[in-house]
Amino acid sequence: MREGRPRPIPTVVVDENAEPIDQLRLITAWSSAAIAIIASGAVLYFLQAILTPVVAAFVVGVMLSPVAKALEERRVPRILSAAMIVLMTALIIGLVIALIAEPMEQLASKAPEIGAKLHALDRPLGYWRHLETSVGINPGQSEPALPAPSFSWVTVLVSYLTPTLTGLLYFLVVLLLFISWWPDLRRQVVMTFASRESRLTVLKIVNELEASLATYMVMIAAINLGVGTAAGAIAALTGLPSPIGFGTLAATLNFIPIVGPMAMIAVLAVVGVVIAPSFGLGLLPAGLFMLVILAEGQFITPAILGRRLEINALAVLLSLMFWSWMWGPMGAFLSGPLLIIGLILRDHLGSDERA
Repeated sequence: MREGRPRPIPTVVVDENAEPIDQLRLITAWSSAAIAIIASGAVLYFLQAILTPVVAAFVVGVMLSPVAKALEERRVPRILSAAMIVLMTALIIGLVIALIAEPMEQLASKAPEIGAKLHALDRPLGYWRHLETSVGINPGQSEPALPAPSFSWVTVLVSYLTPTLTGLLYFLVVLLLFISWWPDLRRQVVMTFASRESRLTVLKIVNELEASLATYMVMIAAINLGVGTAAGAIAALTGLPSPIGFGTLAATLNFIPIVGPMAMIAVLAVVGVVIAPSFGLGLLPAGLFMLVILAEGQFITPAILGRRLEINALAVLLSLMFWSWMWGPMGAFLSGPLLIIGLILRDHLGSDERA
């Protein structure tokens, strides 16, 4: 009787939702990553006043750590070497501000002359507007007249400099603390990881960060010093006032990639047009400085930095655009070092993941 009983037919359960579940997990992962990126960007943007001095102090502190280490090897206490470095940094910043203030003051005092010079362009602009109207472009609009410059920018400048000076003081304090604690902080970061391989990886990253950022600082400072010297020589040869001030301004602005040199060209063009007897001669300083910038950007900087730091030009531009949008001029200054930090982390962490 047992043999005649029919055996149950085995059933196969087909999970028809397996593929949609995987897709749902993938969508969830990408959505979480997008939310994390947006949240990080919001934190960076809205905490600009707090994060900018801290990040700047971190970058500059890592750059100057070899100097503090050299002083410490000569039996100078760490806190004393940090104080000396911060004091020297403050003196350099103060000297730069003092040298730049003179040409800026002269430029502000010549505001009426600048307005008169700019009004000389009303007639050519009027001819251009008449030509546009005759061919049907923007008909009915009056001829534009360039307004005379006013001094309303003084209030804006004061309101802008107040948080800037506060941030500068904050930066110097954080820099002092960072240089003083950097050896202990570095040791704690390395010892945070349990395995020997992880510690070695972190140690390699920290060592490369110090070497690369220090190299970047020295090379960029030397290049910008040369650009400032060339700008001062151009100002002296073309009869502009305060050649040292214009040279210092050019060297300082050149720390901001792309935007800084363009701003310096504009400054030289405006001052040159006011000082020179003719419009063509007034543009001569800006034209000569443009040649210097082209030579520096196309030949000198790639030849010097390209041998030590492999940085893609597109990556530099994208980093400049992003950090300028996030943190303004300070973000533009930090875009190069932050890009180097990101590339070093990508090289080491990416190689470990592939291994």
